[in-house]
Amino acid sequence: MLEQVITKYHEAIVDTDCDRAMQVVHDAVAQGVSPEDIVLKVVIPTLSLMDTSLKEGSNVNLAQHFMIAQIASDVTEEMLAKFRNPPEKVGTIVLGTSPGDFHGLGARIVAGCLRACMIEVVDLGLNVAPERFVEQAIAHDAEVIGISSLMVHTARGEDGCLRVRQILKDAGLEDKIKIIVGGVPYRWDPDLYKVVQADAWAENAIAAVQIVTSLIKEAQK
Repeated sequence: MLEQVITKYHEAIVDTDCDRAMQVVHDAVAQGVSPEDIVLKVVIPTLSLMDTSLKEGSNVNLAQHFMIAQIASDVTEEMLAKFRNPPEKVGTIVLGTSPGDFHGLGARIVAGCLRACMIEVVDLGLNVAPERFVEQAIAHDAEVIGISSLMVHTARGEDGCLRVRQILKDAGLEDKIKIIVGGVPYRWDPDLYKVVQADAWAENAIAAVQIVTSLIKEAQK
């Protein structure tokens, strides 16, 4: 039964058919598959397949990756409400694009994957001021700030990650709130995250889940 559900769900998300994916999930639950198994054995492993497709340079485009992440987020949100014992959230991340950057698709893909893996996301959207990143991180007790950039000059800008780092440093919060960055400039130059004084960078959405989880644990020590 579960193998059939996995196959049908995977086929639906490859076609980016949200309605069909949700119907597969609803039918599975009606036939006795637990909400826990839907999330842990169907949704999350499928996100790993997305990571593999990214690494292998498959024909799946960015828009499809966004839809897959969004479907995963929607399914997870619905299933979590039906868990016998609601899982504790892993932690919280405040996420947005750097000042001057109005390209948010990558960040939204990351947000969907993070939510599917029990990480609370406070999505600040586009063109986020450094002060707002920190203010919202404090307000929501977030362990991580995520800053996405599509362009080199917004990644390296003085009002971007560099300024967020300085604000955290001045407030004595560097150990309590970590910074992760991502986007095209960091794929071009994997050491750029060090230049902008981030704690880490992620190549794609699935890598972001693993790295953010690690940063959360580090901040919670």
